[in-house]
Amino acid sequence: MLDFEIDRNKFDTLIEINTLINSAYTDIRDLLTKIIDFATRLTAGEASSLLLVNPENNKLYFEIALGSKGADVKRFSLKKGEGIAGWVYENNRSLIVNDVSTDNRFYADISKKIDFATTSILAVPMQVKEKCIGVIEIINKKNGQKFDEEDLQWLEIFATQAGIAIQNARSFQQAQEEIYLLQEQVQAEKGYHTFVGESKVIKDKLSIAFKAAGADSSVLLLGESGVGKELFAEQIHLGSRRNGGPFIRVNCAALPENLLESELFGHLKGAFTGAIQNRMGRFELADGGTIFLDEIGDLPLNLQAKLLRVIQYKTFEKVGGSEPITVDVRIIAATNKDIENEVRSKRFRADLYYRLNVLPIYIPPLRERREDIPLLADFFLKKLNREIKKQILGFTNEAMELLLSYTWPGNVRELENAIERAVVLSQDQYIHHHDLVLTRTGEKENDYQGKSLKNAVNVFKKQYIIMTLEANQWNQTRTASTLGIQRTYLSRLVKELEISK
Repeated sequence: MLDFEIDRNKFDTLIEINTLINSAYTDIRDLLTKIIDFATRLTAGEASSLLLVNPENNKLYFEIALGSKGADVKRFSLKKGEGIAGWVYENNRSLIVNDVSTDNRFYADISKKIDFATTSILAVPMQVKEKCIGVIEIINKKNGQKFDEEDLQWLEIFATQAGIAIQNARSFQQAQEEIYLLQEQVQAEKGYHTFVGESKVIKDKLSIAFKAAGADSSVLLLGESGVGKELFAEQIHLGSRRNGGPFIRVNCAALPENLLESELFGHLKGAFTGAIQNRMGRFELADGGTIFLDEIGDLPLNLQAKLLRVIQYKTFEKVGGSEPITVDVRIIAATNKDIENEVRSKRFRADLYYRLNVLPIYIPPLRERREDIPLLADFFLKKLNREIKKQILGFTNEAMELLLSYTWPGNVRELENAIERAVVLSQDQYIHHHDLVLTRTGEKENDYQGKSLKNAVNVFKKQYIIMTLEANQWNQTRTASTLGIQRTYLSRLVKELEISK
């Protein structure tokens, strides 16, 4: 028998897990990782895995994998009945195998491919209402010892805790998803987009936007194509006193000059060929609200003069008319051009630029806020799952690594397209790097030039670890979980790569 102190340690651990299960469901992976970590240590295992069942194809996927080869293991999946874990899932029964070489149920391919010697396995089913939803397995008891019935009983208790955690988290996430979908539906019905971004730089820009919302001054949004300037314009409008009024969008680059003037200011019947009736322009429609002029740098010079008059006097005439129309409209403009260079080149009026540039806000490209990439990727994945009727759970480590290493010249718009393409192509429970159809041309070539392969790999490791640490507020336990490695290994890498906050 084990002594009382060790048993008391296990009971204390169970109490701690119960407290975690009943307090937080927002990060289910972190919770499951803690449960598996406790189970591994208290059964004296070298490595461990939590595999979840995909009911669509009856395959087991490695959701959590701890140990020196944890990240490598997560590339694989098991069919029902395949390997020790597959047998446990198929039979919904626990199993101790202290010598895998003598058991024909052992599936040796994974151990060979990741170069990890497996000698013994303890595996138990995770059950929810007596149905197996996954398997927990502990690999290799330390010091050559054998797993016993007491190890199995304790692991079954941990499996029960994990099953409860998963059930609670799924219920919580479903409720949150329903609330979120309702909010998103309300926003969509009003024509607005969901704003996604948690990086410090984007929060700083959003803070400036909310301050700008309180005034009625013109706002000029600057930044590359696809960074989300329209979403910022929406947030400014929604945060303003005009949020009950209309929000009208105009793409100044989408129409030829003659049609654009009519689009902006309206026209009278007979003003030109095809003008068969009077028409209200976008400025009239925006009265009492906000007009968003996208691609303002492409506005023709003669229309720039007319726009300047609207800003100065809040009046304009329709095409073919002479009667002044007065409107109360706030202008938010956006451009991906170097607008100051356009002014110097006489392609954009300086007086209009100064009128628009009262509150300038520069939106940084996606490559300068990489912390937002996982959040945006997850948002687009959930959105596309609903639209395309798929149930993809997430991204493999390699896929996320590719998303993070690419420079995204098309910014958020390109990211959304890449995720949509991957969802359509994916035949698995997770999106793999080859589903994304991206190259690594986005990596910073200057960082790697002239370096040996080993040093180039270390440069990437350092950049990737720093980025992940920052995303987790420099919490090494959460960062190690995100990276799929042991915390001790992460600490060693931080020291070896000379990483400091």
